[in-house]
Amino acid sequence: MKSVGVVETRFLDLPRPLPLDCGRDLTGVRVAYETYGTLSPDRDNVILVCHALSGDAHAAGIAATPPEEGTREGYAKGLGWWDGMIGPGKAFDTDRYFVVSTNLLGGCRGTTGPSSIDPATGERYGPDFPVITVADMVRCERAFLDELGIERLAAVAGGSLGGMQALEWAVRYPTQVDSIVVIASTHALQPQGVAWNAIARESIMRDPDWQGGRYYGTGRTPDAGMGVARMVGHITYLSAPGLAEKFGRRLRDGLNYTITEPEFEVESYLRHQAAAFVRRFDANTYLYLSRALTYFELGPLDGVRARTLLISFSSDWLYPPAASQEIADTLTKLGKSVENHVIDAPYGHDCFLLEEARQTPIVRRFLQEGTE
Repeated sequence: MKSVGVVETRFLDLPRPLPLDCGRDLTGVRVAYETYGTLSPDRDNVILVCHALSGDAHAAGIAATPPEEGTREGYAKGLGWWDGMIGPGKAFDTDRYFVVSTNLLGGCRGTTGPSSIDPATGERYGPDFPVITVADMVRCERAFLDELGIERLAAVAGGSLGGMQALEWAVRYPTQVDSIVVIASTHALQPQGVAWNAIARESIMRDPDWQGGRYYGTGRTPDAGMGVARMVGHITYLSAPGLAEKFGRRLRDGLNYTITEPEFEVESYLRHQAAAFVRRFDANTYLYLSRALTYFELGPLDGVRARTLLISFSSDWLYPPAASQEIADTLTKLGKSVENHVIDAPYGHDCFLLEEARQTPIVRRFLQEGTE
């Protein structure tokens, strides 16, 4: 299938302060975004795509200015993180839909976050950035779309943290969303997931180079702690069978009897993941988004009007199929339109990025039925 081609990330400044759940108003919010496809004359063919914790606005096509590190392992440099799902004839068909992707509030890839300049001080926010929630992210997306003159969405879609945003859209703005596509997500992260996120944050904050979050401009960044956080996070995205299949207990070069260097292939892989991640992501952003993710708890579903598609994966223990089933059961009892699919695949939470070919026909049919 064709790609959407070369895409330029654009920026929009919100003209009004953004109210946050913590009680503060955030002024001067800038949103980084990309669009794919053509907006219909009636502005009724818009799909908002929301990214996971480590994603960005570049969801499809080739970046006009490729970053140093991509968001997808094994993908061509500069290729969008969901390119297999967005484009002509794909799940989110740009021949029919105008697809919008933003970097979420608190991000570090163009949208205002901890690494941005605080207009009140002229310095980077760092730890003075307000604590945010998924609802704040959605509130920011709503304000952004208002500036584009887009009142209603044909669909909101996303995986993981992106799926949480889609669910929040359906609850918070029920009359403005026709459908939601929620992939590998949940109504609330379970205690084990909360615990792993806490360990990841602790690894950053206990790195002396974090400096209380005020490391910008010091020449020292908490790369060691950030690398460990990424290792922890990455393992939660995989599954035991998937790791066994990919690495087993293979050694890199026999036994060298060292405690400082990786001996096993899986250890080397984690170091590689950590090194790549710290080159493209801000540690404070990781802290803020991780906290927002753990705060999330979906409100009552009584007012939901959107048709709902839930997709989960059999080996995903972090966002298990049982969580999607709970949402489906609640919506069904309330008489809402919902369908739930479990895809049998061994790659854990990462399936939402790796199993695009199996998700595509489900999503394409669901969206098409919504227009009939």
